Amino acid sequence: MTQKIIATRLRALRKQRGLSQEELSRLLGFNDRQTLSAIETGQRRVSAAELLLAMEKLNATLDDFTDPFRLDGEAQFSWRQTGVGKSELDEYEKTASRWIGAYRALAKQTGHPMPLMRQALGLNSHSSFEDASDAGERFATDFTLGAVPARKLASVMQEQLGILVLMVDAYRGISGAACRLPELDVVLIARGEVAGRRNFDLAHELFHILTWDAMPPEHIESARETGGSRVEQLANNFAAAVLMPRSVLQPYEDWNQLEVKELIERLNVVADDLEVSSSALRWRLVALRKLSTKKARAIPEAALRHNGHNCSAKMPPLFSVSFLVVLSQAIERGFLSVRRASSLTGLVIEDLGELFRAHGICQEINL
Repeated sequence: MTQKIIATRLRALRKQRGLSQEELSRLLGFNDRQTLSAIETGQRRVSAAELLLAMEKLNATLDDFTDPFRLDGEAQFSWRQTGVGKSELDEYEKTASRWIGAYRALAKQTGHPMPLMRQALGLNSHSSFEDASDAGERFATDFTLGAVPARKLASVMQEQLGILVLMVDAYRGISGAACRLPELDVVLIARGEVAGRRNFDLAHELFHILTWDAMPPEHIESARETGGSRVEQLANNFAAAVLMPRSVLQPYEDWNQLEVKELIERLNVVADDLEVSSSALRWRLVALRKLSTKKARAIPEAALRHNGHNCSAKMPPLFSVSFLVVLSQAIERGFLSVRRASSLTGLVIEDLGELFRAHGICQEINL
């Protein structure tokens, strides 16, 4: 396993340094490029002397090659954000990678195997928006999401699909991300967003996870409920249908007959009940032809902001039960020190104990 990690990290470091295989081969004293190629593909082992030389020539540390909590060269991210600079996003991606890398490594050590199979939607970039909406409807039905799909979505993703969901404190402007590893899928959601936005982002990133092979998402995408590239519009249609299926909206049939003031009031109330944003509900109703486009556009955006409230809902606890269970078991079994767990989560030791309790993990942990 260490040799596999070293091979992946060597390839990633070479690319980060802007070196070709021929150039790095010369630096390492290999007679030909094929030797390095065999190392990077795992066909040849790296000797200790070669590893030390690679560290010197690439200005890297041993941790750069062997730390199991890192994902260099393995993970693909797709970030949902607004106005975040590349350097900030790269920095935050490194932090997120350590959470995911730690979970992957510790889950294996504590007897939590990675999912055996992945589910996928039968969609591609040529699918229609109606196809994406229908897929969302079927998802809500097949996984019995109930009258308020937003409440069950995260647990279904984790318990039935094997997708790790993490609620995180993200940099300002970051809404969330999807992450693809060879053996694991992860969704990160900024817990500081209002509940409706969090839930929409969760369903949106689920679409990317379930269609990654057919239409890989861009590394960076704009966080909005309408517009964007075709793939993003498909994701938005799927997300809206998952959270607001026809059956849930069936009792409300007279949207077009309402005056603007009454329409705004009902949008905000129903959106609160479904734990979505009233703006997303508005465009879902347009897609279902329950509300005219003209009437939808006549609604002032300010009237729908935060579903008509002045403050956002209470934030969920950091990370997730699945993540914290693995961390707590790793601590109990000696695979992870409390100090390293504290450093990994960015919490002081006392707050780490509070986080375990917030997720209902009450077993004795020596903090």
